Amino acid sequence: MFKKSVVEVLDTTLRDGSQTANIGFTLKDKIRIAQELDQLGIDYIEGGWPGSNPKDKEFFMKMKDISLSRAKIAAFGSTRRKGIRPEDDVSLNSILEADVDVAVLFGKSWDLHVRDVIKSSLEENLEIVYDSIHYLKEHGLKVIFDAEHFYQGYKDNREYAMNVLRNAEKGGADVIVLADTNGGTTPIEVFEVTKNVRENISSRLGVHMHNDIGCAVANSLLALSAGATHVQGTVNGLGERTGNADLIQILPTIYYKMKMMVLNGEESMKKLKQVSKLVYELAGINPNPYQPYVGENAFTHKAGVHVDAVIKVPRAYEHLDPTLVGNNRKFVISELSGTSNLLTYLKNIGIEIDKKDPKLKKALELIKEKENMGYSFDIAPSSAVLIAMKALGIYYPFIKLDYWKVIGENSGMSIAVVKVNSNLEVSEGVGPVHALDKAIRSALVKVFPEIASIRLTDYRVILPGEVKNTESLVRVTIEFSDGTNMWKTEGVSTNVIEASVIALIDGLDYYLQVNKKIKGALSSLEV
Repeated sequence: MFKKSVVEVLDTTLRDGSQTANIGFTLKDKIRIAQELDQLGIDYIEGGWPGSNPKDKEFFMKMKDISLSRAKIAAFGSTRRKGIRPEDDVSLNSILEADVDVAVLFGKSWDLHVRDVIKSSLEENLEIVYDSIHYLKEHGLKVIFDAEHFYQGYKDNREYAMNVLRNAEKGGADVIVLADTNGGTTPIEVFEVTKNVRENISSRLGVHMHNDIGCAVANSLLALSAGATHVQGTVNGLGERTGNADLIQILPTIYYKMKMMVLNGEESMKKLKQVSKLVYELAGINPNPYQPYVGENAFTHKAGVHVDAVIKVPRAYEHLDPTLVGNNRKFVISELSGTSNLLTYLKNIGIEIDKKDPKLKKALELIKEKENMGYSFDIAPSSAVLIAMKALGIYYPFIKLDYWKVIGENSGMSIAVVKVNSNLEVSEGVGPVHALDKAIRSALVKVFPEIASIRLTDYRVILPGEVKNTESLVRVTIEFSDGTNMWKTEGVSTNVIEASVIALIDGLDYYLQVNKKIKGALSSLEV
């Protein structure tokens, strides 16, 4: 089972993560994220640098009134300035004023920075490190010392870098953290250096990795393999330049792959996707669909041979059960699909088809022809399901669009005239798509009142790049919801309004096909 070692985790999303370009968390955002991290089971939440800005100072003040179940709030700061006594140093005292139990203190461990950046002697810097840590320890704080630029310092002047760590240990540091501050160290170097430090330092050893060469996660894991038992990072890898080590990738790897106990074990792992999604939302960033473990495509299968195998034996192409990290398995329909992909979607809406049915092959051929014309059914598979239903002879024409026209007005409003199922309707809307949607619904709701509950939740226009008769094709994807389920359909044309009409009709048609022709709820599979 698990090794005896327990990995401590410090999340610095609220400090290092907030230094990401074009991201700014409000005070309310920071408090909400802190509460979510606590529920996740994080050991230390680095709330910010109270000596650097009023918002961080207020954060620590507000957090005093908020009860956390597990996490300790930590305040960040630098070692004392040269020539200044610890008791007179603004940064150190701002940590004390934050009234926290844990301090994260960074200091210089690279002789280049000591001589050329802070313009100090090597001996004085050793005193600075010792004095700063000792001062905070005297005030009852737990001190985590971040040795800034340690791996670079170790390579340039090994003995001095190690002396910095020894002085931190003498000062009483509870955890000594090796930081790859410029993110340029390779995994094999991290392993070798960390292993050597582990053999020479008795304090708990931690690591703080940046992602400048794309190795922050790998470096963190190699450092743990070399003996570190404390790891720092951010949710989704937010941070300076190219970011920090992504805890969303690190945590499940530690627990499921390295078999080391971390946070609350499986209970925490199942919350990873929701935590990742929240931080993306508050940061104003679209989630990375390809992010390991939690991305929308992390367990999405497209190639037919993959789908067929996963249906039979999931671990044939999946390294982990997606539900263990709060995610789920998805299959997509595309020109690369096999019959297994299509059968999965059909079965999910209650349609059982023999895999050897020749009509199934015909349906797949039609879908691939459409993709060759500019469609992308892995984005909007519900339109592909409609094609398949028609080819299989199980489609009923609930909607017949006889005519449509849109008239634009200078005010920005549009008037749509449609004839659907022999019913003529006219509607006004904010733009052509809105007007068309209203008119089509007005014509249909008299016969199918249930479509009144359907809402358009997303509308996107993409130029696929194909050219038809010197005109560029336009692909419109629309997402629908009935309040419980969501589905996407697509239209392709050289005219954006016509493409929108196709997607609109498909979206309403899919709902009716599933709910009227096929008895049962909409697909529980994310479409």
